Amino acid sequence: MNEKNTPLSLGTEKTGKLLMEYAIPAIIAMTASSLYNITDSIFIGHGVGHLALSGLAITFPLMNLGAAFGSLVGVGASTLLSIRMGQKDYETANHILGNVFVLNLIMGVGFSIVTMFFLNPILYFFGASPETYPYAHDFMLIILAGNVVTHMYFGLNAMLRSAGSPQKAMMATIYTVLINLVLNPLFIFGFHWGIRGSAFATVISQIAALSWQMHLFSDKTFFIHWKKGIYRLKKRIVADSLSIGMAPFLMNAAACLIVILINRQLLIHGGDLAVGAYGILNRVAFLFIMIVMGLNQGMQPIAGYNYGAGLYLRVLEALKKSIFYATLIMTVGTIAVELFPHAVASIFTTENSLIDLSVPGLRWVFACYPLVGFQMVVSAFFQSIGKPNKSIVLSITRQVLFLIPCLLILPNCWGITGVWASMTISDFLSVILAVVLLQMELKNMHKK
Repeated sequence: MNEKNTPLSLGTEKTGKLLMEYAIPAIIAMTASSLYNITDSIFIGHGVGHLALSGLAITFPLMNLGAAFGSLVGVGASTLLSIRMGQKDYETANHILGNVFVLNLIMGVGFSIVTMFFLNPILYFFGASPETYPYAHDFMLIILAGNVVTHMYFGLNAMLRSAGSPQKAMMATIYTVLINLVLNPLFIFGFHWGIRGSAFATVISQIAALSWQMHLFSDKTFFIHWKKGIYRLKKRIVADSLSIGMAPFLMNAAACLIVILINRQLLIHGGDLAVGAYGILNRVAFLFIMIVMGLNQGMQPIAGYNYGAGLYLRVLEALKKSIFYATLIMTVGTIAVELFPHAVASIFTTENSLIDLSVPGLRWVFACYPLVGFQMVVSAFFQSIGKPNKSIVLSITRQVLFLIPCLLILPNCWGITGVWASMTISDFLSVILAVVLLQMELKNMHKK
């Protein structure tokens, strides 16, 4: 087999070329995934109503919590896979695949059972009102029923990227988007299923993509594949995967708590429509965040493999290029939103009062985004080289030490504006911390 067609090229090919080869499919996939969420909101906003958008925003914390458990396995195991391949430990690489399948099955089913049992009090705690609760409940009941599919789908996609098949991972995501784009309007406008139609479209599209992923890993000529003996959980693989995945897990878990606090503060100072405004802001912001996450996913196998192989200069090259592109992406997003906030908000709703609430939020939150790209790359970099503690520090300080105090104090002084300003201030402080931690790590790498 030609070296360029295997993961071995991660240690020999030019880093700039590799970053494009791995990042572009991941960026396309993540952008498609973000558009997938945006179209959900557009169909719900225009097909169900503006209160349904607020109900959807209430579900964000629970969605983040589900993603937290998914990333605990998927991100950790895929990073471990890259490092083990860099060390030429191919037997362990195959066992990682089997362990990912079992862990996702356990966590996916367990999460669904627990959250469905306590769904009503959870949604009210998250900020639901009598007007928005029915929408949030109907949506999450279906999403949770298919949660194990979501966990498995994201976990196997991460494995595809790290196993040297970023294009196939991209296609799996694109399949979900295309199927969702067909089913969403059919279920909402054609069958009149309301917000439940959007949830059904989401689960069905992920089932289709997961079926294709399972088929890919059934190919015995593939670098890693299903076979006997790889499904028994191994203590070392589980411990290392969960250790590395702890950073994105805590990041998503903290995001869950933060969204709860944001929703409750917005409900107090602006009512249900203010919560809906945050739903719009969240979808727009995540479009650009997901693009940078795609870039980070492209960097991860390159940095992880070369770090495992001891090729530190190649690790630094991948880091520098990723920071440059992430900053560029976020700058473009900031310019677009700051210049055309009304047009952006109008995509989701025709309700003028909701648009008016969304515009200042968009402008405040995107004010610091050209710097946020740097912080995101640095956090992903620490995960990629198997040093999750620093990534955990970055995520926890931003979302707990920086953001929570701001959210508890500023809204009492500035109302809704205080909520928006809190996000910008915490982002800026987190960027400063990222600079300090990266400088410390680079000194250690230069010594090596």
